[in-house]
Amino acid sequence: MKSSNPVLSRLGQAAERERTAGYGYGEPYPTGPGYAAAPPVAQPMTIDDVVVKTVILLGITGISAIAAWNLIPNSVVGVAWFGAAIVGLILGLIISFSRVANPALVVTYAVVEGAFVGLVSEAFENFYNGIVLQAVVATFGVFFLMALLYKSRVIRATPKFTKGLIAVMGGLFMIMILNLVLSLFGVHTGIREGGAIGIIFSIVCIVVASLSFILDFDQIEQGVRMGLPQRYSWTCAFGILVGLIWLYLEILRLLSYLQGSSRD
Repeated sequence: MKSSNPVLSRLGQAAERERTAGYGYGEPYPTGPGYAAAPPVAQPMTIDDVVVKTVILLGITGISAIAAWNLIPNSVVGVAWFGAAIVGLILGLIISFSRVANPALVVTYAVVEGAFVGLVSEAFENFYNGIVLQAVVATFGVFFLMALLYKSRVIRATPKFTKGLIAVMGGLFMIMILNLVLSLFGVHTGIREGGAIGIIFSIVCIVVASLSFILDFDQIEQGVRMGLPQRYSWTCAFGILVGLIWLYLEILRLLSYLQGSSRD
């Protein structure tokens, strides 16, 4: 089956190569004198596998966030924050462009991003009491809403939807990078400030981050249907984790804008 999701298409091609090689899909394997022992059978991925891996990664991220919040001294918060952001970005890119997600790298990414999220959350909580809990509740609320919309087929990952959303996400990423570079030279565009432009940009990011879960759900569903090996569940779980972290940070930022304006 051909997928409209480019990542899944790449995984599907890898799985097809493994099927052709006859490894782990119930293919006949020659035995007898002169033949090596048959390789172990690779179990196909299931939705439960993805759920378990996702819960594990969320648990690791949460523990890392709590540890960073409580253990990293204020004197090194800035360095730790910047370091975690850079390392997390590099690991995320490596995992994203890998054919199959390495469990060790994915777990390391969860630890690093957890530290980053914990430090960011601490900074926001110090200014806006209770904002972290609100952001967490809103994040998982949006996630389960998108799961319901996908399950009921209200929103579907059609080829046009997939290509359009990927293009928008790429555009937003480039805008964020450009804004960061400009800010280093003292140029402020307003998209990451509390004004109207910043609020609108955050809302757009939240909408796009929410819709990205549709691609994740489609990847999981089609991956199970295509019989991808169990280890691909780490790739799917990684995608969900990235979406949840992005959505949480954008909601956290938007809530800070709204609470900040209400104090004026």
